[in-house]
Amino acid sequence: MDVLKSVFKFMIASTLIVGGVFIGGTVFAAKKVDGIGDTLQQKLHG
Repeated sequence: MDVLKSVFKFMIASTLIVGGVFIGGTVFAAKKVDGIGDTLQQKLHG
């Protein structure tokens, strides 16, 4: 039973870590795209 609990805890921790990385990557990519859009808009309207 202890082995099952530790495997379950490991799975939860791994899921949270991977989820955090995906969310962080998505936020970073969105900010990068937003910055590129701002630069493009300045070039078009500048």
